[in-house]
Amino acid sequence: MDRHGTRRLRAALLALTATGGLLLTGCGAGGSGDNSSADRANGASAFPAPDHSRGSERDDESRDTAPDHLSTFALDVDTASYGYARRTLADGQRPDPSTIRPEEFVNSFRQDYERPAGNGFTVTVDGARTDEKDWSLVRVGLATRNARDQHGERPPAALTFVIDISGSMSEPGRLDLAQKSLGVMTDRLRDDDSVAIVTFSDEAETVLPMTRLDGNRDEIHDAIDSLEPTFSTNLAAGVETGYATAVKGLREGATNRVVLVSDALANDGDTDPDAILDRIDGARREHGITLFGVGVGSDYGDALMERLADKGDGHTTYVSDEKDAREVFCEQLPQNIDLTARDAKAQVAFDPETVTDFRLVGYDDRRVADDDFRDDRVDGGEVGPGHTVTALYAVRTRPGADGHLATATVRWQDPETRTPHEESGQLESDTLADSLGGASPRLQVTAVAAYFADALRRGDDRWSPLPGAPRLRELADRADRLADITQDRAVRQLADTIRQAGHLE
Repeated sequence: MDRHGTRRLRAALLALTATGGLLLTGCGAGGSGDNSSADRANGASAFPAPDHSRGSERDDESRDTAPDHLSTFALDVDTASYGYARRTLADGQRPDPSTIRPEEFVNSFRQDYERPAGNGFTVTVDGARTDEKDWSLVRVGLATRNARDQHGERPPAALTFVIDISGSMSEPGRLDLAQKSLGVMTDRLRDDDSVAIVTFSDEAETVLPMTRLDGNRDEIHDAIDSLEPTFSTNLAAGVETGYATAVKGLREGATNRVVLVSDALANDGDTDPDAILDRIDGARREHGITLFGVGVGSDYGDALMERLADKGDGHTTYVSDEKDAREVFCEQLPQNIDLTARDAKAQVAFDPETVTDFRLVGYDDRRVADDDFRDDRVDGGEVGPGHTVTALYAVRTRPGADGHLATATVRWQDPETRTPHEESGQLESDTLADSLGGASPRLQVTAVAAYFADALRRGDDRWSPLPGAPRLRELADRADRLADITQDRAVRQLADTIRQAGHLE
């Protein structure tokens, strides 16, 4: 058999293994929480397992592809971690490493992926070699259709705003910013959309039942403008009342979503996210109501908001000023309220003949057991139009390796029919750029964002650096050069933020 035939046979065997969910050992790449030595890489000393500080399972050590060549995770489009880190650094403080989620740094920047014509995803897999021998960075990119695609006219939205009016929201940049944000969103919504408003402090109250925008915008604005901060934060009551209001105002054929705007500093009632989610589980499962969490405030309950959004079939973002608010509630409105895919998961199969070790950067709380990839009962991520999802891997190849490196597959369900679909992409060794500097500008931005998150997360030196990691000063210079190339204001902000972090070292 010639070399090309060997590659095809090897790829077929990998696909057969993935389809059947057959793993050589330990199939739970983070899904089962099994950290046995059978699951770890023979060369795992390059990325030693950290002493976890968040109370959730992490899996940052590299994996040897001999015992487990698969990496599986639920898709995540959250960006709150990067937004909050940027705000914290601008205030002259270094963010707590426990709030740093690298995938949210990476997903905060525009990408260059081809987009599909309809619902679903395209899959792009590329990469570049690093300065560290045999190590490369591999980017797996998933993209949904453009939010303004003529085939993507969204259904009407039924949105229940759940607004925190507790005492902690009186600080400038909290309730006042929330009001401005929701005012912007109300102006941008269509006449056939609907809005309800729930407020909470020590108790929760439905201020406005589900109301059509047509002819009622002034009433909605008045309800938002009348909000004033009061007492403690009973977030559980707010979420429960919000979902009850959303169920009461449920619209068939519409996107029914709860929009939670809060600093998430719960100090009254039930503060356990799992207990809160148990209360609204029926509304989530039976009625398909999803959650969009919007964080505000210099002190922010990041972990609580992220947990609620992940398990509430939604996503989170962080708004620090009016510019952020306009971007989230105006420019990005379709992707934040509409859905093109439910329970989306990705699985990357690395070829053990060419790859010896790999490490997924981030997605610590989104790992899925490998054999649950095609189990559609297992929760995945919800994704809207205009979104991109990027997963970055550090990959060590065998010396002189040539041929197939990886196959990346995304599986999702149609948001209306729940019909499952899949799409795949391939990576060959000869398509890797010879260096990061020779890679596409957007791949370079991805690498800079990941290196930056990795540096912040190593605040107590428990995290080993990614291969080829530069010092912060050099990283900021790279971001500046990329900002010149891309003419992207967000990349220029990234350079400024990296310099702010460097000044705090």
